[in-house]
Amino acid sequence: MKQMREVPARERPREKIAAKGATALTDRELIAAIIGSGVAGRDVLEVAREIEGVIADSCVPAYDALVRVPGVGEARACQITAAFELARRRFLPAETRVACPADVLPLVKYLADRQQEYFICISLNGAGEVVGNREVTKGLINYSPVHPREVFADVITDRATSVIFVHNHPSGSLQPSREDITMTKQLVAAAEILGIRVLDHLIVTKKGHLSMREAGLL
Repeated sequence: MKQMREVPARERPREKIAAKGATALTDRELIAAIIGSGVAGRDVLEVAREIEGVIADSCVPAYDALVRVPGVGEARACQITAAFELARRRFLPAETRVACPADVLPLVKYLADRQQEYFICISLNGAGEVVGNREVTKGLINYSPVHPREVFADVITDRATSVIFVHNHPSGSLQPSREDITMTKQLVAAAEILGIRVLDHLIVTKKGHLSMREAGLL
């Protein structure tokens, strides 16, 4: 594989962006432009190639996966994840309306690949439009502790009228655990006090998704 020093100056990622615009770059070149340089013994294009493999088919690449790539480290993993998250937020349709569980899935599809359990809260306004989409907690492999205070703090700020909860099961099982059911009941009870409706709680895996409302568990 060609190394950066072998690439003509005008064809290097950052120079290419300046001359031709970012659309002229390959994915690998864009990654190289983000990270800027390689490390001792590893050229920037070599590091970018491995990162390209990690981010394949991911809406937002997992920090844990990126930091394991030799030459990335914590700072660069944060840098790459932040760039992808900013792009995800920027190009999310301004008025994403949710009428059924399937409407939520494009917003959280990246969770299916996570190796830890994430709990997401999606805030909706009175028209059923998404006004907030936040990661509330990140837990262990099979459990993510959630407290109503953490869940509803930003929901109240959003002036949301309803919410949808989503969490992933790294194990691949779509069956709600006893903890999932208990937690959901606690959150529904807290939401009722606040005058906020819990529309659904979805479990997502690589195999598909489960709606706790449709399953009669909400």
